[in-house]
Amino acid sequence: PVRMGLPALTLLLAARLLHTQASPLARSFQLDYEENCFRKDGAPFRYISGSIHYARVPRPAWRDRLLKMYMSGLSAVQVYVPWNYHEPLPGVYDFAGDRDVEAFLDLTAELGLLVILRPGPYICAEWEMGGLPAWLLWKPDIVLRSSDPAYLAAVDSWLHVLLPKIKPRLYQHGGNIISVQVENEYGSYYACDYGYLRHLLGSFRALLGSEVLLFTTDSTQAEELRCGTLQGLYATIDFGPGSNVTEAFGAQRWVEPKGPLVNSEYYTGWLDYWGEAHASTSSAWVARGLEDILQLGASVNMQVLPLLPWPGADFKDQYKPVTTSYDYDAPLSEAGDPTEKLFAIRTVISKFQTLPVGPMPPATPKYAYGWVALRKYADLLDVLDVLCPSGPIQSQFPLTFEAIKQAHGFVLYRTHLPWDLLDPATLGAPPHSICDRGYVTLQKEYWGTLERDGQTTLRVTGRAGDTLDVLLENMGRISFGANISDFKGLLGNLSLDSSPLSNWLIYPLAIDTAVQQGWPHIALPKSSSGGRAGPAFYTGTFETPGIAWDTFVKFPGWSKGQLWINGFNLGRYWPRRGPQQTLFVPGSVLHVGRPNNITVLELEGAPSTPLLLFLNRPLFNKTLSRSTAPTE
Repeated sequence: PVRMGLPALTLLLAARLLHTQASPLARSFQLDYEENCFRKDGAPFRYISGSIHYARVPRPAWRDRLLKMYMSGLSAVQVYVPWNYHEPLPGVYDFAGDRDVEAFLDLTAELGLLVILRPGPYICAEWEMGGLPAWLLWKPDIVLRSSDPAYLAAVDSWLHVLLPKIKPRLYQHGGNIISVQVENEYGSYYACDYGYLRHLLGSFRALLGSEVLLFTTDSTQAEELRCGTLQGLYATIDFGPGSNVTEAFGAQRWVEPKGPLVNSEYYTGWLDYWGEAHASTSSAWVARGLEDILQLGASVNMQVLPLLPWPGADFKDQYKPVTTSYDYDAPLSEAGDPTEKLFAIRTVISKFQTLPVGPMPPATPKYAYGWVALRKYADLLDVLDVLCPSGPIQSQFPLTFEAIKQAHGFVLYRTHLPWDLLDPATLGAPPHSICDRGYVTLQKEYWGTLERDGQTTLRVTGRAGDTLDVLLENMGRISFGANISDFKGLLGNLSLDSSPLSNWLIYPLAIDTAVQQGWPHIALPKSSSGGRAGPAFYTGTFETPGIAWDTFVKFPGWSKGQLWINGFNLGRYWPRRGPQQTLFVPGSVLHVGRPNNITVLELEGAPSTPLLLFLNRPLFNKTLSRSTAPTE
């Protein structure tokens, strides 16, 4: 034992006494089960928060979006961390540039916003596979979001990388993160595995400490609240406008008889699916619901902001891919512009707390760069050496994307006709085996598409030995509901008049990588064939008139494909299916004083005069055609 002189001991005791008396002044964020509220530094507290996806906002626009949220009267932002955005391959981490979550969190603190963190591991958020990395499916029998040891091992290694970055930013440690959500709407998942939730609770506590407030979010359905909640995690709910607020919070009281009322995800809009009408929710309706929530003294987090890539899909009796534009009819538009809905929300907030002094930052300037002519660079089948430098994989039968360790994009499956087809034969796939869309060419002639939950047969003719190519596209992995093990590619064998085809060459294509590295603009021009149908690359350039402002690009007469500008993947276009007609181009990806390189991968067929049109506003809701017939 250390001997201590009397003066030192007196000082130590005095310091201890002072600390005990001063503890309410220490930074704390806690639940008060007596007064049914949060307590921040000992005082009653209620938050009004908005969700923001740093992964969907280009880094140069982070400050603008956060400032608009702050000026709307929000005291906090809810931040999602998508695991697959930061760990693209097992043990390979990316926190640079747009993915620098620490820089983003530091910016929220600098602007005086508190943070509610949603690190997953599953986040939903209409993000590809709910944020879970596709490489988890390399083990085909893995049970996601469960106590499966393979899944938990991957989760733990990720949390050991992520959560140490979070810990110093917790409110208790001088940061601005007041609470952390564990999983997301787990009650809606079939597994109902309490062992999994207990494991997560243990990992979060071990890595973040015993003081941080941990919570869950589920819908107001009793069954979902039963499976999604756990002792030791504060249970919150989510619901949208049009719900009976008292009834909804009654559901929360069923699992949390005491403590603050919290709606962790108040939906201010809804998302679009390809081929369905543009979703919209009225401002008055959203504002009225918000006022009802705040009148009860509840805390609330709203969906405020849309934006860019990585859309997932839902499964509601059929596969429903989400559009590229996450506009979600949100209070801040895709370009970060305040809408009527944002001002309606701000007016409601002003009735309950004082708004920050000063004007709302204005809409960002947009520029209509006008028409840009493109030219065909090459058919996809003529550039396989660039897109798949390691060459094909040989296999008796088709392999999935996961079996060949390809997460996103496209894989080409090639075989040869085993005999002459002088009369049309049926090229067919078993049900649910085309994931998600296949583009069929025979001897480099385009025959059409096969589609998940759509057309699964084509009539073809040809000669023995003719090359049959099927380009498979991943349209986004299911992000919500029971079926998240969403494998991609050809999941079953193609057959000709019911005879299975074999001897496949499988080309995993690294299109995104090639385009990011400057291809095809840095390559020698190809003498391309004049044909317009089937998968092909088109290129063009345009200059900005001394300014690089946000813009929107339209695809008149184009069918379906993908757009890159200066190597930056801006997402999918599919004007025939709709409702989205334009893609948003943030000014930050454009160059001033040198040409901007456009690359388009058109999958079905370009117009005879391939032009793009740059506008200063977005277009939704133009077509809802299910047909695949050209409409030029």
